[in-house]
Amino acid sequence: MGRRQGRRLPAEPVDVEIERLSHEGRGIAHHDGRVMFIQGALPGEKVSAKILKRRRQQDEGQALSVEQPAPDRVDPPCVHAGICGGCSLQHMSVEAQLKHKSESLAELLSRVGQVSPNRWLPPLTGPTSGYRRRARLGAKFVPRKGDRVLVGFRERFARFIADIDRCEVLDVRVGERLSDLAGLIRSLDIPDRIAQIEVAAGDDEVGLVFRNLRPLSPTDRDKLIAFGKAHQILMFEQPGNEQTVAPVGHTQSLIHYSLPEFDLRLAFSPTDFTQINASINRQMVHQAIELLAVDPTHRVLDLFCGLGNFTLPIARQAAEVIGVEGADSLVERGQENALHNGIDNVKFTAADLTDTNSQPLQSFGKIDRVLLDPPRSGALEVLPAVAALGAERIVYVSCGPATFARDAGELVHTHGYRLEAVGVMDMFPHTSHAEAMGLFVRSA
Repeated sequence: MGRRQGRRLPAEPVDVEIERLSHEGRGIAHHDGRVMFIQGALPGEKVSAKILKRRRQQDEGQALSVEQPAPDRVDPPCVHAGICGGCSLQHMSVEAQLKHKSESLAELLSRVGQVSPNRWLPPLTGPTSGYRRRARLGAKFVPRKGDRVLVGFRERFARFIADIDRCEVLDVRVGERLSDLAGLIRSLDIPDRIAQIEVAAGDDEVGLVFRNLRPLSPTDRDKLIAFGKAHQILMFEQPGNEQTVAPVGHTQSLIHYSLPEFDLRLAFSPTDFTQINASINRQMVHQAIELLAVDPTHRVLDLFCGLGNFTLPIARQAAEVIGVEGADSLVERGQENALHNGIDNVKFTAADLTDTNSQPLQSFGKIDRVLLDPPRSGALEVLPAVAALGAERIVYVSCGPATFARDAGELVHTHGYRLEAVGVMDMFPHTSHAEAMGLFVRSA
């Protein structure tokens, strides 16, 4: 009984002083011998906070009011910042967000990887609103609210869909139409059987994939078609797994984005992985190729290559590029994109790069440069095979700073590379999520 009582949430707000920020961007404080993580608070601030979760040794809460705001505090650009869990740092200036992300990466490199770079690259930055081209929006029919439908992200401390009518970070072709989408779903025969909407936007097209848990009636299908035509949106249904995604009212199954610097137009399906931030992606590709220092004699290996986002631009510069990807569908998409862009010095192949017994890297012959773009879990399993290739330069693009720091330590302390340069990429402004790019050069 004593333990249960110890975990009861305080009935009243508590006053605390914020000492620093966690990697996730929450204010850290101590109160009554417990560590507290407070959302919406900045270092140096005294805040009144409501405790919303209690664990054995720590509490999690939300700042209700702030005494003496920190210099980095700003008014959130979104009116829904207090409820929506999609963004967590809108109360912090963009400059301070970048500083926090860079300092967090440096701390992880030092503590986890026990490495430091020879130089820091300038952060890659872009628009801070309307940048998000990919998202998974929840949809919920709520009879208790007059048969309303909510469309958006989940609340910060709950599994409920936040009651919002727009999103400032979503591509404006979707972010300004959340109320319209809610109205569309409410008008359907199955408003309670639409579970989510997948957003996939390209340069010229926007695709919305409706996850329908029951078949669409002819009337519902007509409503989706009319909505798509009215708003110039490609509508898709998904009655089962990803293989069941199909166009509704049109025959176009692919969306496109371009990399003008390399004269490339890449196609993708609404469920293919693509980078969410077009501006950062273009800068990222440019910087990666610049760091690789590719010349026309080089053979380059692109691991976790996806549909060719790096592979095809590199092919414009190199003698040959080999792209390796675990998903057969993305390998096929990469081959199609190479063909449609007139590129014939690239080869795509499928392999599970997390399985040390199935890595075919040594069969590729001499490799001069390697690009790694792994998922958040990192590239630990493939690093020994990569190092054995003896490539002079490795560029590592990371969406998980903690695993990047771990892998950086492996490359430096085990495999004979030095961390020449590193920098953050602000792929997700107003969130605590940071991405990184590092250049590793083989030690003499």
